[in-house]
Formats: sequence, structure tokens, C-alpha cells
Amino acid sequence: MLDIPLSALEVAMVQTGTRAVDTLRDTAAFAREMERLGYRRLWYAEHHHSPAIGAFPPVVLTAHAAASTSVIRVGSGGVLAPNHAPITLAEQFGTLAALHEDRIDLGIGRGPGTFDEAIARALRRGAGPASDAEYRQDVAAILSLLVEEVALGPLPEPWLLASSAAGAALAAALGLPVAIAHHIRPDNTLAAVEGYRAAFTPSRWCERPRVLLCVETVCAQTQEEAVWRAGPMNVVKAGLLQGLSQTPFPTPAQAAAHVFTEQERRALDGFRAQQAVGAPEAVVARLAQLAGETGADELMLATPVYDLRERVASYELVRKYWGAATAP
Repeated sequence: MLDIPLSALEVAMVQTGTRAVDTLRDTAAFAREMERLGYRRLWYAEHHHSPAIGAFPPVVLTAHAAASTSVIRVGSGGVLAPNHAPITLAEQFGTLAALHEDRIDLGIGRGPGTFDEAIARALRRGAGPASDAEYRQDVAAILSLLVEEVALGPLPEPWLLASSAAGAALAAALGLPVAIAHHIRPDNTLAAVEGYRAAFTPSRWCERPRVLLCVETVCAQTQEEAVWRAGPMNVVKAGLLQGLSQTPFPTPAQAAAHVFTEQERRALDGFRAQQAVGAPEAVVARLAQLAGETGADELMLATPVYDLRERVASYELVRKYWGAATAP
């Protein structure tokens, strides 16, 4: 089970006491480190109007990472289709695929990327949330336009992001590989994966079901250190539980001093139990367990840790112990 590849998700946190430009500078260094460590792919998520996560367009970060590396696959995880014209996404990622042959992924998602309704409407020029039918039409249009209008040679590899059974069902119907957001809605994971495999229809994009599972993963030499490093994201999540997006990404010390309500603590403890946080052996065992339960073809690690060096150290530890576990 441990011979399946590992990939990385970068959410580009803007750390307390730093500037957005510092985060952007770190993204190229992070991409080079992921390539050095042998991660298969690196994806960037779309977020808007958040002091904790930079509003950096995935297509721009993908272009920057591709120019800063030479082997690792890079792309979106994902661009949010309702926020963009299908022809624009097809042109952008088609161009990137032509410039960086066989290295570009186009992960497509549905959410608004913000908790601010005014910002969501601004992104959609005043329109409300996309219906199921509209989202399906957008995804189908992107795929069609890639082939019929803007193909400049090699095509990007399309993926559909899903955090529910409905999203996974659309991926199955369109014959796309699916990226399951276990790091967002872990309670939906098993039903989404099972439904996807049962309903999958082969297409030009994918001959068989392919499942990538994204897991929040924080690894350190000890359990206590891993929990310390995971603390800042717990503060951000506590804000999200209340529907707030104005929580900056704190330092570990600030996070340790934060007072959670009992309800928040229970919710955070329950969430963390379904992810992979701890010392290397425990993290690798948990990831292997999730891979076994879901039959995932690939694991993507989301590691929202303050400080680039500590974030890279987490990925390095996982890669080292994952590789040791697969050695003969």
C-alpha cells in the first residue's frame, strides 16, 4: 500500500508579521523543495478575501512554479469553475500545458473560495451560486474547449475536486479522475469514493477510476511538536466554524495561547482524529490506513504549518518514512 505516490497541496498562508509578497517568494522555494523530495505533483488552491490565505490565482502560481522547477507536475487544486469563464480557463491552462509539456494539471472545483457573500457575487459579476446543472455545463465546456478551440499540443491533465458524493458522481459521469477533499469534509470521503467507483464511465481523459485523497498532514519528530505546529490552523478552523474569514494565520505561540470554546475543541479534536498529525511512524501508519480504506491511487498532503522551513521539514519526514516503509 505504501508504494502509492505522494503529492502536495499549497494553500499559501500569509503568516502573522509577514507580507503577501513574502508568501509569494516562499512559493517558488517550496516548489523546488517538493521536487527535490520526489513529490509527484504540487497543486494550488483558489481563495479570496482571507487574511490567512493569500488571494493568489492558481494559474499564476502554477506558471511561477513550473518556471521554477523542471520535473514535478504543477497545477490547480483547484480553480473554481463558477468564478471564471470556461474559455478563459481553457486558454490559460492550455497555454501552460504547451509551455510545460506533460507537467500541467487542471483541477476544477465548485465552491466560491470565500465566506464573504459580497466577494462571491463580485467574482461572479453579481450572479448567485451556480446550480448543479450550471456547474456541470461549465466543467463540460472547459473540457470541450481544451480540445476543440485552444489545444496547442499537449493538454493539461484534468481532475475534478469533490468534497461530497455529488461532486464525485459528476467526476464519474464525465470520466475524470477525482480528488477527494478529505482534509475539508472527511465524513463524506468513503461514500464519495464508493459512489465514484460504482458509477465511473471511461472517457478520453481517464480509462479507469482514479482517486487522489487529500489529507491534512503535520509531521514532526514527536507528537507534541506536531500538535504545536498544527495549532495555527486550528485557530483558523475555529473561525471558519463560526463562518468567519477574518482570522489571520497566527504563530504557534499565539495559537497555543488561544482559548477555544468546548464546542470548538470537540469539533477540532474530531477533525484531527481523521487526519494525520503526529510523529513519523504514526503519520505514515495513518496515511496507509486511509489509503487502504479508500483504495486511493495517490495521496496529497495539505500541511498548513507556520514557517516555510517547518512546513518543508514535515514533508521531508513523511517522504523519508514513507520511502523507508516501502523499501525491500
